[in-house]
Amino acid sequence: MDIELDYSKLGKRIKEQRLKKHLTQEKLAEIVNIATSNISHIERATTQVSLPSLVKIANALDTTLDQLVCDSSLPVAGFYIEQDISNLLLGCTTSEKQILKEIMTAAKKALKEHRQEYPKGC
Repeated sequence: MDIELDYSKLGKRIKEQRLKKHLTQEKLAEIVNIATSNISHIERATTQVSLPSLVKIANALDTTLDQLVCDSSLPVAGFYIEQDISNLLLGCTTSEKQILKEIMTAAKKALKEHRQEYPKGC
């Protein structure tokens, strides 16, 4: 199975981590020694970031490469998806969590039925 790096999701994760660190694009660019416009292009996925720049960005954001590229890495994708779902539940009341659980259960059932009806995808 060929998995390509999803630059759109990579850019989104970089932006999320940058905002969590309360950094502007300008400040991050200064830290990693690249042009501010490059940070903008990376976050919007209009350019492909080089590995050396990606390592510098990850270090500046106190994160790991696997966290930034998890959508493109099968071994860690499931872990981070589960972490994202868990983060969505933060701050929810027990009744809200129950409603979300019921929605997920119904969605999972619908997906299974769809796969049985259209086994090759649609």
